[in-house]
Amino acid sequence: MTYDVFIAFATFCFVSSATPGPNNLMLMASGANFGVRRTIPHWLGIGIGFTAMIVLVGLGLIGLFETYPVVYKILKIASIAFLIYLAWKIANAAPLQETSVTGSPVTFFQAVAFQWVNPKAWAMALTAVTVYSPSQSVVAIIITALIFGIINLPSCSIWIFIGQQIRRWLTDRFRTRVFNISMSILLLTSLYPILFPAA
Repeated sequence: MTYDVFIAFATFCFVSSATPGPNNLMLMASGANFGVRRTIPHWLGIGIGFTAMIVLVGLGLIGLFETYPVVYKILKIASIAFLIYLAWKIANAAPLQETSVTGSPVTFFQAVAFQWVNPKAWAMALTAVTVYSPSQSVVAIIITALIFGIINLPSCSIWIFIGQQIRRWLTDRFRTRVFNISMSILLLTSLYPILFPAA
């Protein structure tokens, strides 16, 4: 990877990782409802799960989808169902004063698994492999994944701290309810690329 390509790729990694998407909206909601410490497993699950996803996509999943299109259709249905479930979970999260007892933030393994039904993660992984790792060699794919992972983790963490700041505003049940419902609606709007793909 040349210097110019590296700069272009690093820029793509940062912009795609830091902009709103299902992962970041969920991190913000978790930061607001559970705080930074309880959101760390979720955050690490995203970074590690997505890095592994790039490697596996680069090593053969693209070919699997081309050979068996039904696998992609199944993934699409699973994505929609799981995002709807997560939106419902966020909308019904316990108020802040109750989260220490009944709160249930996303776990590390749930976050890892979620990358496989996250449409934005798929778009990012496919772009990273096909555009910035054209040689498709194992070494190139691993390097691409590691660079993305190193940039992705701090970029995503921004949303946890945004959520933590919002936490200070969520001082009563009504505000918490409005925030959680708003986050659920935003998460559901992220289904748009799946339901209405570009022609």
